[in-house]
Amino acid sequence: MVATKLMIPGPVELDEEVLLALAKPLMGHRTPEFEEMLEDCWRLLRMVYRTRNEIALITGSGTAAMEAAVASVVEPGTRVLCIGGGKFGERLGEIARCFGAEVSMLEVEWGGSFAPEEVDEALSESGAEVVTLTHNETSTGVVHSAEAVGRAAREHDALFIADAITSVGGDVVETDGWGIDLCITGSQKCLAAPPGLGFVAVSERAWEWMQERKAKHAFYLDLLRYRKALKKRTTPFTPSVTLIYGLHAALRRIERETLEARIRRHRALAEATRRAAEAMGLSLLPSREHASNTVTAIRIPQGLSDDDIRGRLKREYGILVAGGQEKLKGRIFRIGHMGEVSARELLSLLACLEQVLRCSGFEVKPGTGTEAAREVLEAELGEALRACGGG
Repeated sequence: MVATKLMIPGPVELDEEVLLALAKPLMGHRTPEFEEMLEDCWRLLRMVYRTRNEIALITGSGTAAMEAAVASVVEPGTRVLCIGGGKFGERLGEIARCFGAEVSMLEVEWGGSFAPEEVDEALSESGAEVVTLTHNETSTGVVHSAEAVGRAAREHDALFIADAITSVGGDVVETDGWGIDLCITGSQKCLAAPPGLGFVAVSERAWEWMQERKAKHAFYLDLLRYRKALKKRTTPFTPSVTLIYGLHAALRRIERETLEARIRRHRALAEATRRAAEAMGLSLLPSREHASNTVTAIRIPQGLSDDDIRGRLKREYGILVAGGQEKLKGRIFRIGHMGEVSARELLSLLACLEQVLRCSGFEVKPGTGTEAAREVLEAELGEALRACGGG
């Protein structure tokens, strides 16, 4: 079977070094050798999170980490302001309702963002004790200002939960600098590790909140249990040893590349994708001001279907890109350029995209998109891209 090339917003392709790590023999999860690996994973995670906070490592998806963050601070009646704007931003509100929260929504148009004053006003009106945000909304290709939300949360003495699942390791996330109390990410996105691990970086303020309230709506996902285990430099339950092997290898790759170079590479790939789409005559969903640096959402041209683009890319070239979700289903397609995506892979995808567009009746001059992308990559990264394995 020919492997499909993943150009979706997660899970992402894994480097050979990570794949080989997954094949190592198992070791005991309570042994000094494994605890040494965990310690190094936490060191490296603090580096990519830009935090000094403790980080809970959960064997579970990013959504498990979202639920852990919410379940550990929300009780019946807790007032929560949920900032929408996409499937995953709204999911945080759904999770909070499951634990009895009184949820107020700051409605944000899908594909758009919010003004900082809107957050301040919504916090004043709702009296929210907790505010939630998805920093990088992959369902729309929008990146929101977590910094502005963190500032507003501090002014209103509200706890700030941020889903940074598709931005940590691929874009600037200043967990401490932005005042994020519970910062969530997952393994299979920008970290380029296998799916199945979730992480929550927890501020001292959030730990104190949990200790005072002792909300008990979870067992496996109770973050206080993770803190108790963290003091012993371990996990409260049996972790996925093999996934942590893969995580460790992936995080060490980030350290070698350096976080700054990795973010620069992601930004260059994103700008190259946007420039290529525009050169082909395609329209982006979000404005450039709010466009994500890890996934690009592109409108399906009038007269074409999702199958004309995504279906043909997969059938004819073995490349998988993502479709629209919920209210955007059939209206957009999404190109993931996170993790270990290289210039070569992006240019190959764009060349294939040009071809399927032409075969579907959309007029595109051959080479238009790839040339626009190449110019960006040369200007932004040049030899640096090839030096870090991205050429």
